[in-house]
Amino acid sequence: MSFYINNTNPNRPGPICGNPNNGICEKALIEVTKVFDACVRNETVTGVPLTVTNFNPANPTLPLTFISAETDPTSQATISNVIIDRIADRPNYAYVSATVTIPVIINYRDANGVLGTATSTYQTSQNVILFVPQPSLSPIQIKVVGTFSSTIGTFTAPDTFTLTACVQIILKVTAQVDMLVPSYGYPTIPACQAAPEAVCPGAAELPLYPTAVCPGAQQ
Repeated sequence: MSFYINNTNPNRPGPICGNPNNGICEKALIEVTKVFDACVRNETVTGVPLTVTNFNPANPTLPLTFISAETDPTSQATISNVIIDRIADRPNYAYVSATVTIPVIINYRDANGVLGTATSTYQTSQNVILFVPQPSLSPIQIKVVGTFSSTIGTFTAPDTFTLTACVQIILKVTAQVDMLVPSYGYPTIPACQAAPEAVCPGAAELPLYPTAVCPGAQQ
């Protein structure tokens, strides 16, 4: 089984059926990243020159034929040069400007028909209006999620491709906080359906999570 396969135990994540108050047993204090505001920007950019490095395989035979480009799945977009300029007549709002850098993988075919990849980065400046809480001991952070994709491009120099691409950027105003939330308690995690024989005989029968008795409950 899993949380969702042949599992009817009520102590599992999923849609709530009936009264959502049923089963709430505590107010749990959790450490989370709270998102105070966020916005997404989708745009098509043209004539984008990307200088590439890290050819794989090395030393491809020129000229290269562009195939596609996408966000490097092994890296994440980064944000730098963040400036928060609060708006005087709109409390808790600010102009947020920053430089966003997205790592990119270029797929190509060389003059001998050998497929290869190379790496690059796409950089863009952003300037948006977001809700930004007042300063506190828990510092506000501006975080970013960015994707880059292209199927239109040409090889324009020994180490450069010029592309038309779709870019999506999500900017978030966040802070690491302790938050009190209603809780249904710990989930019941079922045995994996694919490997029931993997149970360890003689293993210590310890509970999966530490136990705390709800005030007023029988002990």
